[in-house]
Amino acid sequence: MHLLTRPFREGWIEETDAAMAALGAAHAAELRACEREGRFPAAIYREMAGNGWVGTLTPVEHGGLGAGPTEYCVVAEGVGRHGLVTPQTAAQGQRWLLEWGSDEQQRAYLPAIASGELVFSESISEPGVGSSFKQMRATARRDGGDWVINGSKTHVNLGCESGLTIVYVMVDGQLTSFLVETDVPGVETTHTHPIGLRMVPTADVTFTDVRVPAGALLGEIGGGMATFLTTFNLSRLGNASELIGLARRALVEATDYARERPVGDGVVTDFQAIQWKIADCYDALYAASLARDRALLVAEAGEDFSLETSLAKKLAIDAGERVSQEVFALLGGHSLYREQPFEQILADIKVLRVAGGSHEILRNYVARRVLKSASYEGLR
Repeated sequence: MHLLTRPFREGWIEETDAAMAALGAAHAAELRACEREGRFPAAIYREMAGNGWVGTLTPVEHGGLGAGPTEYCVVAEGVGRHGLVTPQTAAQGQRWLLEWGSDEQQRAYLPAIASGELVFSESISEPGVGSSFKQMRATARRDGGDWVINGSKTHVNLGCESGLTIVYVMVDGQLTSFLVETDVPGVETTHTHPIGLRMVPTADVTFTDVRVPAGALLGEIGGGMATFLTTFNLSRLGNASELIGLARRALVEATDYARERPVGDGVVTDFQAIQWKIADCYDALYAASLARDRALLVAEAGEDFSLETSLAKKLAIDAGERVSQEVFALLGGHSLYREQPFEQILADIKVLRVAGGSHEILRNYVARRVLKSASYEGLR
């Protein structure tokens, strides 16, 4: 699978993929331990940051790689392909700061995020509400020159490990976002235990009379939906890329095994039924990769890519779920042990099916776009 867009430097994709493969192999035992234990591999994360893979979107003057959506997706796919810890929330934090942050906020946070020293999280979903903004109960109110935040959030990746979180709240009924340093009084975190993406463990985060200065406001009062959409349209391409990487890893490792596994006078891959499974998995990945690449072309051109990124993630979910199920036919009993990666790949893909826009939400959005368009989005 090869990207249709060009990276910011010739040869960077190949160099990055080789370096990510080497890092994943060098730290395989620790990465697997962190995955099993639900533990964030902070040292490996900082090593990734030293290679520019955490601060992909941060400008060079702030200590980042100074790249764009293409490089962000290369890293995301490499994470899935080579079993590394995802810097997804860091990328989203960079996007928020670059699009909406003040000069002071950018200077304070971007270099530390890019270096891996400052872990970023996003406090959006709420218990019993999810990410339905109309029902959001967290609030912020003015108190002198400060803001006071109250509310509870859930499904917060790296909520316990982060030093900075973005919090979505209601200000007089208007969706608004704030940047909150998590060591201030009133912030409490509790680890939760997801089935997948366990190297970026989740948490419940409670804000009780958390006082932040006026400078903590990100964007404008009532501008929460705008800040959300500018980041999540891009982050869905990161989700799609990680799904593609996970599925590639599963299919490559399963095919390598099946080509060598004796059955009678031949090997597993001599059977037509198995060959068809490989073909079906490959074409699903091919379609997902092309959709992701098309979305990147639109994004790099500076055009609206909401439809393209939704299609890309939907097709990547379809491919990921198909591959992660079908590889068990290639592997047989070899796949049924936790020493192998296939159970965890399956669980990671299930998490990404929901996180950042579920399969159902994506389908709804695509259908609305088609129905609202006079050309049915180019079909007519």
